Amino acid sequence: MHILISNDDGVHAQGLYHLVQAIMPVHAVTVIAPDRDLSGASNSLTLTRPLRVMPQDNGFYGVDGTPADCVHLGINGALDIKPDMVVSGINHGANLGDDVLYSGTVAAAMEGRYLPHHAMAVSLVGHQHFETAAKVVARLMAGIENLQLPARCIVNVNVPDIPYEDIKGVQLTTLGTRRMGQAAIDAQDPRGHRCFWIGKVGEVSDGAPGTDFHAVANGYVSVTPLAPDMASRAAYAPLEPWLQEYF
Repeated sequence: MHILISNDDGVHAQGLYHLVQAIMPVHAVTVIAPDRDLSGASNSLTLTRPLRVMPQDNGFYGVDGTPADCVHLGINGALDIKPDMVVSGINHGANLGDDVLYSGTVAAAMEGRYLPHHAMAVSLVGHQHFETAAKVVARLMAGIENLQLPARCIVNVNVPDIPYEDIKGVQLTTLGTRRMGQAAIDAQDPRGHRCFWIGKVGEVSDGAPGTDFHAVANGYVSVTPLAPDMASRAAYAPLEPWLQEYF
């Protein structure tokens, strides 16, 4: 297959290099990634200015845009390729639970939802054992052509930051949840203007067995299927009578 690889940590990120090394021995690879760290960019597209696709010395392409921009360009004619699948990562840190709402790594994979094979987002829950995550990717990719999920579904993979031999296995998981993030950090820029840093992510509020948080905390690779359909089926029943009463 021809695999389009992207990330949100930037075209020079360590995790991206490990991902390419895991996939390249078996598949053709094209890498198009942001020219800088765009963590937290979510599914945003750049619509107010043109984007530049810049060849790098290592054969990768850097884009002055978001992760979703990168994949959008890669599958819509900016490069002379016809990829079969998108793989995004290896992210420097977790994309568990509510993290998927903000994750540029997941967004890059989601932008590949139209391709023949289901896209994959891969994250290392830490910053050390990238070779572990790379081996996990290689194993999952060995059977990816046989994976049949509902249309437009992607796979979100989180790998514990431990040596590969210590991985206990893989678990099919649901998304856990986090509490509200910590307070914004009040600061001042060099010109004396008030500014803020976004606070740290919230602590885990639902890390019960079966969730991605629980799997990774106990040494398992977490695999969670995700879909772009965010409609809450469970909310239809209580919402309908409320609408009829008040509208």
